[in-house]
Amino acid sequence: MRKLKNNELGRISVDEFKTVTKTPLIVVLDNIRSLNNIGSVFRTSDAFLIEKIYLCGICATPPNKDIHKTALGATESVAWEYVEDTLTLVEKLKRNNIKVLAIEQAENSTKLDTFYPKKDEKYAIVMGNEVKGVQQEVVDASDMCIEIPQLGTKHSLNISVTTGVVLWDIFQKINKL
Repeated sequence: MRKLKNNELGRISVDEFKTVTKTPLIVVLDNIRSLNNIGSVFRTSDAFLIEKIYLCGICATPPNKDIHKTALGATESVAWEYVEDTLTLVEKLKRNNIKVLAIEQAENSTKLDTFYPKKDEKYAIVMGNEVKGVQQEVVDASDMCIEIPQLGTKHSLNISVTTGVVLWDIFQKINKL
């Protein structure tokens, strides 16, 4: 088995990315403090053709060398917007018939492996701060909470890892609809 070179991967260009049909998924970053985490979310969002990223609250925005270090150019392909208040954004998304999923450990949360997106629905996942998680008022306003089942001793996963797991899971389920 031979590793493939980058030019053998058949990736689309940034211009092509902007015109292809996107996965009906939006990522909302709620007060993410780590610029490396933000960059990683951009890179993962590029991989799964995510429609848009919203950077809220204390999130840094591109252009930024620390975001670029992990995004590796994905800030040029994935659409993004800064919004000061996450709750205001969530309410707007819901008014636009987008189902908002807070990714959080909460009472009555739905385990990721049992969540199945509906055909012709658009979803927004809200990823929370590295220490405090998704703000409670945002959890309250969300349509549902999705939780990744965990069996070890740690209380949570890193936000960039969580985003990757959730996006992959929902992406592959949407593509089976």
